[in-house]
Amino acid sequence: MKVTETWNEKETFALGRALGENAHPGQVYTLLGDLGVGKTVFTQGIAAGLGITEPVSSPTFTIVQVYEEGRLPFYHFDVYRIGDVEEMEEIGYEDYFYGEGVCLIEWADLIEEILPGHYTQVVIEKDLDKGFDYRKITMTEK
Repeated sequence: MKVTETWNEKETFALGRALGENAHPGQVYTLLGDLGVGKTVFTQGIAAGLGITEPVSSPTFTIVQVYEEGRLPFYHFDVYRIGDVEEMEEIGYEDYFYGEGVCLIEWADLIEEILPGHYTQVVIEKDLDKGFDYRKITMTEK
């Protein structure tokens, strides 16, 4: 487990960027955190680290957003509104999870039973006692 503290959006973005720069084919990240903690900023950092220049936003109304212009394909999932795991099967999640790209899955606790055997769990938390922009980012290999 690795804990990183960031004090502003720029640092949260930079942490994501470093992960993207070092990501390898088949890398899966799960991303947990309340609304407004910086999940999108972190995700934009990963995309930048992969060399993706197009705008990256949360795929709120689709399950997966695909970005293929970087050094590796980037598959950004938001499963917050998913009804059940069958919806993931319908989009062929295994092709993404076990493919040559990098997956980032927001709200992954909702699909825990189909996650691959190895992934990196990222949890972003606020602590307003330490400041409005403070974030505690915990990464755990699963």
